[in-house]
Amino acid sequence: MIFVTLGTQDKSFTRLLEAIDREIDNGTIKEKVIVQAGLTKYKSKNMEIFDLVPADKFEKYIDKASLIITHGGAGSILTAIKHGKKVIAAARLAKYKEHTNDHQKQIVKEFSKDGYILELRDFNKLGKLIEKSKTFIPKKFESNTKNMISLIENYIDKTNHISWYNRYREIISYLFFCICSYFIFLILNKLLLRNLEIHRNNIITWFIITIFAYITIKNCVFNKKEKNLKLIIKFFLSSLITTLIGMLIIHIFVSKLNFNFYLFNFISQIIIIILNFIAYKFYVFKN
Repeated sequence: MIFVTLGTQDKSFTRLLEAIDREIDNGTIKEKVIVQAGLTKYKSKNMEIFDLVPADKFEKYIDKASLIITHGGAGSILTAIKHGKKVIAAARLAKYKEHTNDHQKQIVKEFSKDGYILELRDFNKLGKLIEKSKTFIPKKFESNTKNMISLIENYIDKTNHISWYNRYREIISYLFFCICSYFIFLILNKLLLRNLEIHRNNIITWFIITIFAYITIKNCVFNKKEKNLKLIIKFFLSSLITTLIGMLIIHIFVSKLNFNFYLFNFISQIIIIILNFIAYKFYVFKN
């Protein structure tokens, strides 16, 4: 029996099932074929197709199968090779709308290169690969090998690239709230606190913006939900130190060296933003 598993991906992979159907019609595949199709909708007179298979039945099919044909999901491949099965794996490709990107190509390639599976690249050559599988001896799975750890790390790294936002979410969120803080600063200075003495205005504005920054950065950037007085003190201390550094830069370059105020005010703000992010990430929230 040949067991085909397409995982639970939310995109169709009919291309692989069509290739298997052709080989059944050609007589290359003579064994019974059972398919766990997930969300791939496909009808065939040649194969027994299920959307999802209960875990116990899934294990039974894996154990019984003489060959497993699967998509390029790391979980599906690992399950098969852990059982010592012969595996043919085909990567889902973005150009056919089978996935959001082509990271499965790398997964299949790495497993194939290390001798665990056979890689199906050309779907018209599935028949030849099935013939090859009859003499193929897969490498024995060892969960503690450096190569396997490397494969899993590679897989995690590739899947993180599915969304560029996921990789840079902290920085993007942080910059967004920095911009929000700037507009709050403008509103406070121009509308609400304009009648106050300038130093008092700056102190009140700083406290309000720092409170806003603490709430938003803690909850929305670094996802820290705990309430901790020590955390608040560290946050305000870090913000105070970076603010003083910014003021020192302006004092040295503008008051002492007579450089352009607007230029070095802008530079000092950029430095404060960078220093704050480093302090919040590695000192305050330790993310």
